[in-house]
Amino acid sequence: MTTYKNLIAGEWVESTSGETFANHNPANGELLGHFPSATTEDTQRAIDAAKEALSGWANTPPPARAAILDKASKIIDRRGDEFAKALTREEGKTFAEARGEVNRARDIFHYYAGEGWRVGGQTLPSNIPGELLYTRREPLGVVALVTPWNFPVAIPAWKMAPALIYGNTVVFKPASLSPHIGLLLVEALVEAGIPAGVLNFVTGSGRSVGNTLVSSADVDGVSFTGSYAVGMGIYEQAMKNLTRVQLEMGGKNPTVVLKDAEIAQAVALTVAGGFGVTGQACTATSRVIVEDSIADSFAAALTEAARNLRVGDGLESGVQMGPAVDRSQLETNLDYIGIAQKEGAKLLAGGSRVSDPSTGTGQHGGYFVQPTVFDGVDVSMRIAQEEVFGPVIGIIRARDFDDALEKANAIEFGLSATVVTNNLQQAFHFANRIDAGVVKINQSSSGLALQAPFGGFKHSSANTFKEQGPAAIEFYTRTKTVYVGHG
Repeated sequence: MTTYKNLIAGEWVESTSGETFANHNPANGELLGHFPSATTEDTQRAIDAAKEALSGWANTPPPARAAILDKASKIIDRRGDEFAKALTREEGKTFAEARGEVNRARDIFHYYAGEGWRVGGQTLPSNIPGELLYTRREPLGVVALVTPWNFPVAIPAWKMAPALIYGNTVVFKPASLSPHIGLLLVEALVEAGIPAGVLNFVTGSGRSVGNTLVSSADVDGVSFTGSYAVGMGIYEQAMKNLTRVQLEMGGKNPTVVLKDAEIAQAVALTVAGGFGVTGQACTATSRVIVEDSIADSFAAALTEAARNLRVGDGLESGVQMGPAVDRSQLETNLDYIGIAQKEGAKLLAGGSRVSDPSTGTGQHGGYFVQPTVFDGVDVSMRIAQEEVFGPVIGIIRARDFDDALEKANAIEFGLSATVVTNNLQQAFHFANRIDAGVVKINQSSSGLALQAPFGGFKHSSANTFKEQGPAAIEFYTRTKTVYVGHG
């Protein structure tokens, strides 16, 4: 059984404590390997290495940095099937979903390689004669990337690629449930020629690794994706050093189905958004708000679709939904299903653990749960307010468009929102009035364009810096204004 190592200052090293933690396949319990439980000392060495490498990397011409990112993109492409299989084995999503995520990581590195030829400042008109006035973009410095388990290669890629292309050095802490695919991503950059210390990889607990990164005065920026509770703790710690913080903290995303919608299309979009990647996405559909006149027909069609989904090991042909990532997430799903029933929601489909995905009966070692649909959900219910992070969808009925919009906004989160309609006027009213950072019209709530800004409102974000696309430069750089008198 393989025991993996951390990357610090260009060397693959064990934890100074010698301790490791196990990595398991959520579909069958298979032991995949052991990873170092990095100590506070290990983490500080990674920070020191990033700090020492900063000057050399920041002064490397951006096109030279771009060449390394472009080469890494090609390596990811060449090893795509290997990466996707590793992702499925440790996180659980289907191979097709994993392959799509790996392709996204490849494309992100290719996109930001292009930024190496575009990054720059502005020349501005001066208000006095004989003066040149311009701005320049400089790296933020040492950045810590703390990433979640649900998109364990795409999210690190969309943080890491802009951080590196803009001249920052990185300490990367992946989630402990999915460290292997993060390690493979780091391997691609090492093979591509990233200099020692520019990229450091440390695995371990939030207590030892995360707290050290977030509280260090030598870390200039922290980019985090995860839960609201953890994100707020990071924010409070980091602000003591005035460390720049970027937070993405989940969602409770509505798909609004108006009475003129095509029911088959609305169901297909809901299934993709709610049951894709086992509902384990911050942009997943967890609430469907449907106008009363079509609610019965929509509920019946969604129930049938949920019952027909094939659940199982993501590496098996024909499987449409994989397992929950671990026992804790499975129990969370089942707990919320029980809470919804106690609060009076009507269970239409699912609601139970799948013991053996091939037959639906017997014993099985994986953490499989049935795609679950509730009807009669009220906006005040916990199932309508709290993030489940599993394949559980609640149907909320609305009188009309205004009632649907009000119910869609009656939530503390504001990440992604979708409307399904053929009415162009109402579609744009929805886009203008919904309180969400990502708005979809006749599309699934999940799925993002890598060249477009991404981020939420309210408790979904710190309401500061967007991720992805050209917006990433705002977090990963500082602007310096230069006045040159030449008269």
